[in-house]
Amino acid sequence: MEEITKLDKFTSSPFRQEIELQHVDHEAGFATLRVRIRESKRFTVFDIDAATAKHWGLALLDWAKTHNDEGVEK
Repeated sequence: MEEITKLDKFTSSPFRQEIELQHVDHEAGFATLRVRIRESKRFTVFDIDAATAKHWGLALLDWAKTHNDEGVEK
């Protein structure tokens, strides 16, 4: 059985998707980062390895640096 540890949960702007990050220890002996995105009644779930999480995280940071505070709710 999977062991799940909640890491973070937040709401994104501007469309109010609920995003949850979870650490998942799988029975098979490996761990993934689970990204759960809820849009109204629909869920999108990604289970990604550490290399993918790092790549994705760096790409998000690079994009955010070039867009400063655009779209930030005030």
